[in-house]
Amino acid sequence: MKIAVIGAGIIGVTTAYELGLDGHAVTVFERRGAVAEEASFATAGIVAPGVVAPWAAPNVPARTLARLFERRSTIALRWPLGVAEWTWAWHWWKHCRLDAYLARRTQMHQLASYSRARLDAIASRLGFDFDRSEGCLTLLRTERDLKAAQPGLQLLRDLGVRVQQLDATQARRLEPALHAETQLTAAIASPGDGVGNCRHFALLLKTEAQRLGVEFRFGAFVHKLAPALGSGVEVALAGGERERFEAIVVCAGFPSIQLMTPLGLRPRLIAIHGHSISAAVREPLDAPRSAVIDQGQRVSIARQGQRIRVAGGAEVGGSGLVRSPATLRALYRVLQDWFPGAARLAAGVQEWKGVYPMLADGIPMVGASGIPGLWLNIGHGDSGWTMACGSARATADLILGHVPDIDILPLAPDGRLR
Repeated sequence: MKIAVIGAGIIGVTTAYELGLDGHAVTVFERRGAVAEEASFATAGIVAPGVVAPWAAPNVPARTLARLFERRSTIALRWPLGVAEWTWAWHWWKHCRLDAYLARRTQMHQLASYSRARLDAIASRLGFDFDRSEGCLTLLRTERDLKAAQPGLQLLRDLGVRVQQLDATQARRLEPALHAETQLTAAIASPGDGVGNCRHFALLLKTEAQRLGVEFRFGAFVHKLAPALGSGVEVALAGGERERFEAIVVCAGFPSIQLMTPLGLRPRLIAIHGHSISAAVREPLDAPRSAVIDQGQRVSIARQGQRIRVAGGAEVGGSGLVRSPATLRALYRVLQDWFPGAARLAAGVQEWKGVYPMLADGIPMVGASGIPGLWLNIGHGDSGWTMACGSARATADLILGHVPDIDILPLAPDGRLR
């Protein structure tokens, strides 16, 4: 089949690779000048089936509201806020029931685990080196954090996931560089999780996709999608060029809305902005061995080769171009809390702000759109790196008419588009 993929972030690149692997003639349209230059550029880097969870959770609305008024919070509302954001918030709140949360977390875990296995298989077969390390430690500063983590921890145990609750002493044995004076009540170790450089992987996989015959068109701004006369779907570029394809897969993250809305497809998708800082390791003995997540602050610290990346924050509204000094200060503060002296912060620090496309129910949308020839692979939120390889393979299987290796029905767009 002649297939177009819209977007060359980690979702688009993995999707194009899997389609190319199946023998399709694939063209990727990307408005930037290279792959993974937007939401996939400087992600946390954590590949974490044991940690991945929908943001729509029972305890989240009250905690989010309280944290909005905390002086050092990494959660913020930025003006202006539109009707889309308020509508999304209303539907997000309605999804924050315990039964719905547990069901969606199970679905996300299944996809993430499948994706991790697919990632491992690709990396092993192709011999990729993208700053990998194994293990992830979720840090629980307070008894409140520990209590809030129990439903999710029990769910993972019920799913047979290898996780372990540790006391502070045990946690510091796993990560000896953790600052002894920072309050730590407990931690959750998930050895099946790990770290990898998302953008580096995307660059490597793009080269492999090209070897399979996939064409990448950079600087190509897709203006419109439309059903083609007769059959297929048509891509219209901003410069006036038009081309017909038998199928199109939309993997454009938050800008996907601009392409879908004229077709009558309206996913409840908004942009949530996150930040990261990346710096060279100053002293390896003072740095994390792999990854830690400060659960209360929703900030991660990950070792990626000879660099440390600190990522977190959730901003709704405002401009995606303007970095938040308050959020960046919070990231530096969390790094100082847990690993003082681990990174070279005097010079050469990369500060980044990116967009996480988040659906109100918290799980991605993968499958047929309802318009013949148009497929969706969007809405992975801040877990795109964790779920990319799995959702890409599942999308390719669906296009082939094969049954995916995991149950993809809960992620289907049907019934989730307004």
